[in-house]
Amino acid sequence: MPGPSPGLRWALLGLWAALGLEILGLAAVAQEPFWADLQPRVALVERGGSLWLNCSTNCPRPERGGLETSLRRNGTQRGLRWLARQLVDIREPETQPVCFFRCARRTLQARGIIRTFQRPDRVELVPLPPWQPVGENFTLSCRVPGVGPRGNLTLTLLRGAQELIRRSFTGEPPRARGAVLTATVLARREDHGANFSCRAELDLRPHGLGLFENTSAPRQLRTFALSPEPPRLLGPRLLEVGSERPVSCTLDKLFPAPEAGVHLALGDQRLNADVTLEGDTLTATATATGSAEQEGSRQLVCKVTLGGESREAQENVTVYSFPSPLLTLSETSAPEGQMVTVTCTAGTQALVTLDGIPAAAPGQPAQLQLNATENDDGRGFFCYATLEVDGEMLSKNDSTELRVLYAPRLDDSDCPRSWTWPEGTKQTLRCDARGNPEPSVHCARPDGGAVLALGRPGPVTRALAGTYRCAAASAQGAVVKDVTLTVEYAPALDNVGCPDRMTWVEGTEASLSCVAHGVPAPNVSCMRPGETNVVEGLLRVAREHAGTYRCEATNVRGSVAKTVAITVEYGPSFEELGCPSNWTWVEGSGSLFSCEVDGKPQPSVECTGSEDANEGVVLPLVSSKPSPRSPPLSSDLPPGVYLCNATNPHGSLVKTVVVSAESPPHMDEATCPSHQTWLEGAQAAVLACSARGRPSPHVRCLREGRSWPERPHVSREDAGTYHCEATNAHGTDSRTVTVGVEYRPVVAELAASPTSVRPGGNFTLTCRAEAWPPAQISWRAPPGAPNIGLSSNNSTLSVAGATGSHSGEYECAATNAHGRHARRITVRVAGPWMWVAMGGAAGGAALLAAGAGLAVYVRSTACKKGEYNVQEAESSGEAVCLNGAGGGAEAGDAAAESPAGDEVFAIQLTPA
Repeated sequence: MPGPSPGLRWALLGLWAALGLEILGLAAVAQEPFWADLQPRVALVERGGSLWLNCSTNCPRPERGGLETSLRRNGTQRGLRWLARQLVDIREPETQPVCFFRCARRTLQARGIIRTFQRPDRVELVPLPPWQPVGENFTLSCRVPGVGPRGNLTLTLLRGAQELIRRSFTGEPPRARGAVLTATVLARREDHGANFSCRAELDLRPHGLGLFENTSAPRQLRTFALSPEPPRLLGPRLLEVGSERPVSCTLDKLFPAPEAGVHLALGDQRLNADVTLEGDTLTATATATGSAEQEGSRQLVCKVTLGGESREAQENVTVYSFPSPLLTLSETSAPEGQMVTVTCTAGTQALVTLDGIPAAAPGQPAQLQLNATENDDGRGFFCYATLEVDGEMLSKNDSTELRVLYAPRLDDSDCPRSWTWPEGTKQTLRCDARGNPEPSVHCARPDGGAVLALGRPGPVTRALAGTYRCAAASAQGAVVKDVTLTVEYAPALDNVGCPDRMTWVEGTEASLSCVAHGVPAPNVSCMRPGETNVVEGLLRVAREHAGTYRCEATNVRGSVAKTVAITVEYGPSFEELGCPSNWTWVEGSGSLFSCEVDGKPQPSVECTGSEDANEGVVLPLVSSKPSPRSPPLSSDLPPGVYLCNATNPHGSLVKTVVVSAESPPHMDEATCPSHQTWLEGAQAAVLACSARGRPSPHVRCLREGRSWPERPHVSREDAGTYHCEATNAHGTDSRTVTVGVEYRPVVAELAASPTSVRPGGNFTLTCRAEAWPPAQISWRAPPGAPNIGLSSNNSTLSVAGATGSHSGEYECAATNAHGRHARRITVRVAGPWMWVAMGGAAGGAALLAAGAGLAVYVRSTACKKGEYNVQEAESSGEAVCLNGAGGGAEAGDAAAESPAGDEVFAIQLTPA
């Protein structure tokens, strides 16, 4: 049966929905038939603003209606079931207007809420103290009057841009208005000059309005630190009228020091202070001047003020008057023999003393009288005055000098009769005459010659020596005196009086004498360096007199020394050490015969052969004075007897020298071949290495890199590099010898790959032989086996497309100069005809045979596990096992290898 059509289904669904709505509507009418509504129900208005409220109802014919509120109204609009009214100048924090209608003898009401907000237009930070001590707390207070609602307000106290404290008033009642934020802050040095402010944020964004912000005017904080200690005041305790003394006042731990005030005063006189700052230290300096008006005790005051506080220091200063004493002479310039009066006076309170004699009482003068003499000329008088001030004794003094007039005098102390000067210096001739007025002095030679410049320095030369007449004259008279000048100079030794070199002949008589010049006359002495005996008188010349002598001339003005070389000449003489009687010449060394001869002058030496073999041959010599006939260096020198003749101007001498010839070791290819070959198994060999040389060299050979153990026969391990060295008294020679060991060939490996060969398949036989020199490989294959290929060195035999004709025995032979060795291997090619022979009714027997074959294979492989050396395994159990494996027919198809004999050593091959 088909279902209802879609249109019918939608109609039925609409009917059910209508019935449902009707039922709900009937229920609502039954519960509340009419209502009143006020829009907006909740409103947020800026303080002083206006708002329209709409009051409405669903009552069809309301009897009356209205809007109850305490707010001012500006206009009203009405309809049958609605009323709109504008409210203005809304200032109350919160009001609740009521919308009402009278309907069917019932009053319908709707209440609303109108709240006001006020922006933070006034943000005030309470003024800060003018000065705030560092380390003490001060209060920051921020006031924001009228702002609201407070629950949406956040206040922040700032130091510059840094937030100190932030407070949000969330949770405050909606009617709450205005806010105060107070914080206690510790004043720091770095807060000096910092600006503090308050920021207010009214966040009305949750109500659809914006974020209202405002910040107070900044207030600057001035912090200070003032030490509790008073300033250090330094000043004079006593101050004389008319004098100036420095005053200083210092105070530490002062911040900020530049803003501190300083007051310096002496009594009622303020001092002009010069202030210097260094870190937190303030120093004020001034100059205090004593005046007659301030005479007496006064207060020196220093006062430092900062931040409304001050520190003060005081010192007592006594201002006093003390005039200097006055010293007078009745005659400042008195002729010799006249009376002179000396007077000393001072102030009324001072006590004076004249040359140690005090006055009778303070305020009275002191006097002294004398008869002027020559000794009083330039005499000084001293007046000393004392005054007690505030318990301290003060003093002042005055002095003067008396001038006495008298005739000139030339005393030996001021003008000596004799002068002695060293040559070359700068000297000043002083011939001073006493007298007043001061006399003039003139010195010249009596014959009217040279004049001496008095009082001026000049160079001293020998020409200045002589006698001079000095005259002194003044208004009081004249006097004359003779003066002698002597010029001294250091000794000199020249080649005329003392030659640099002297030559003496051994056996003659000679003397060493030197004459020196100088004033005063020098003393001359000659001696060897390091000795104390002076050479004097006539000497018998011997060789020990030769050498260097130091002659020294000395006087009071200095000394001079000179070196004199004495050469003693004598005839030639031979010493065995310098010219040996026997000499060995080494071939190729290039050495020369050294024949040293003693004699002066140095003798010339020549050595010539005196026998038939070397007659006339000149022996090459090592000599500082070679003979004109000295031969060039020779590579061959005839041995024999040579006569050496030494000659100089004082004689000649002959010596016999026997010369023998020797040579160092020498090895070459002829005496020590560089490559030698030994045969393995031969009797142990010795390296064939010898050397030529005189005396006969000793030859020793050592293996390089490792030890060379002694063996009875040659082994392959003897191959390697050997170092042979020949040695005699004249040196060494060495050669490197390479030893090679040759041995017979051995076929070390003969293998088939793969191990199973099927008809049509490929297989390879590999033969590896060990031999030196390398062996030649040759093969022998079954007759008629086709398609056999060999590698380049014959070590590999390859077969492609194996057939039955390839089954059989293969032999590999290795041959070199020392012998031949061969091994054989048997290859069988197995085909599928075996399966045909085993078919049909014999299938079960084939399975049994296969099992038996597997057992034989397992036994044979277990027996042949490992690698075998054929020569070493011929008599071993393993070899027997292999013979058994390869000799029976039950072993199946296999390939076998065989040495040169008839033994067969088999390896198992797996059939296809």
